[in-house]
Amino acid sequence: MSYHFSKTLQLSMDAAAAKVTETLKQEGFGILTEIDVQKTLKAKIDVDFRPYRILGACNPGYAHKALLAEDKIGVMLPCNVIVQEKSPGVVEVSAVDPVASMKAIENPALGDIATEVRTRLQRVIAQL
Repeated sequence: MSYHFSKTLQLSMDAAAAKVTETLKQEGFGILTEIDVQKTLKAKIDVDFRPYRILGACNPGYAHKALLAEDKIGVMLPCNVIVQEKSPGVVEVSAVDPVASMKAIENPALGDIATEVRTRLQRVIAQL
């Protein structure tokens, strides 16, 4: 089983990140965090790296359900979505598969929640 689903877009990095953010919003997700890996690696260890952003996406309703079912599930939240430039004008967007990540936790109550979140994230990727 793959731990992510992805799609390649013919867009600039900024345009792709904006499109991803808007499409996530349409599925009930907000962005809690945004990590610019390229800038962080340059600032922290003086390494040049391709444009790469990690968006911490959260759907509050599903997060709440998951937290009620498993009090330590916060270590797996939010759902990460990456936006990375593969070449100029070619950006790949990948979202975590929550069903794959929840398999590590032995709590059947999380299965339905993870499946619902997976469906929404798959729709996001498909709509890009």
